Amino acid sequence: MYFVDVDDIVAEKIVVSKESLRGTHFRRAGPRQKVYFESDEVHACIVTCGGLCPGLNTMIREIVCGLYHMYGVTGVLGIEVRRIKRFLCSKHNPLTPKVINDIHKRGGTIFETSRGGHDTSKIVDSIQDRGINQIRRPGLKVAVVGIQKTIDNDIPVIDKPFGFDTAVEEAQRAISAAHVESESTENGIGVVKQMGRHSGFIAMYATLASRDVDCCLIPESPFYLEGPGGLFEYIEKRLNENGHMVIVVAEGAGQELLSGNTCTMDNIDASGNKQLQDKKQKLTINLKYIDPTYMICAVPSNASDNVYCTLLAHSAIHGAMAGYTGFTVGPVNGKHSCIPFQRITERQNKVVITDRMWARCLSSTNQPSFFSPKQLFAKIGDEKHGDNHVEDLAIK
Repeated sequence: MYFVDVDDIVAEKIVVSKESLRGTHFRRAGPRQKVYFESDEVHACIVTCGGLCPGLNTMIREIVCGLYHMYGVTGVLGIEVRRIKRFLCSKHNPLTPKVINDIHKRGGTIFETSRGGHDTSKIVDSIQDRGINQIRRPGLKVAVVGIQKTIDNDIPVIDKPFGFDTAVEEAQRAISAAHVESESTENGIGVVKQMGRHSGFIAMYATLASRDVDCCLIPESPFYLEGPGGLFEYIEKRLNENGHMVIVVAEGAGQELLSGNTCTMDNIDASGNKQLQDKKQKLTINLKYIDPTYMICAVPSNASDNVYCTLLAHSAIHGAMAGYTGFTVGPVNGKHSCIPFQRITERQNKVVITDRMWARCLSSTNQPSFFSPKQLFAKIGDEKHGDNHVEDLAIK
């Protein structure tokens, strides 16, 4: 069997200048020759949290099958909760490969999931009482692994989260529908809202994949409506040229233009996110508006994400059995790594509008940047962030 050397590390940045410092590295994910837990003593627990995402059931299946077949772990529980804070009185479902054999073909999660608060201390006590050893606390022989779940691709360090490829694929279907609707009417405008509160990756990648989009608006690239070079002028120009157009809007785009409606500006949802205002409320023209958000979240993962979920699940299992805790897993520059929680929560991953990928998107749509030169240079900021040594998984 192939084993990963304990000294194998993965560089966070691979394109650097000759004068650059060594930078941050992470422990490479994979099976270790020596493990920390005895298989017959392991009691594993799986919980799904937050909103739905393509690939959740695939991830559950691969964790269970991986524990059973690679390490002989048979004590695996699934936590079915309406709210995480009710963990103590939750229903616990023993999981076996037979029970979860076909769940990867379904969307959603076989466990209930929710947003909101919880009592961490009571949950840790409950885990200890049940003998689950795969939440970090002094004196407890346990391992905690989190597999990041966000369709928006707003988690830093990793190349992408699971479910993102499926989300882009489904988002493209909505764009195709908007294109058909808009070109079937005189001066038709199709507007497609895509997920992306603070990061416009789905909108950008779906636009590039579709090639039917005339304008892509994301949170990272501010725009203005009126005046020379504004959005309205561009819309008028495209309608005069083609007689129709498709606009893709990430949900967080243009929030500064809606600040006049203050009823939700300071409200937050159950996950602690600021509630965004609905751009449709400000639209006064007759158009075709499509919001595929929940359709995207609820679909089963595609082939690419199914394979990706397997790799993530196996990396998580190997890391936990090796005795690591407080980490997540994911590819860093194509190499799967163990990453401390602190490194993925210290900032958000956002589209860099001075990067080539956004330039490719603008080239695809033929839209202007809606930036003055002064604004553009102001956007070119320092992307450096702290490289703290955490849990011996991030190595300088």
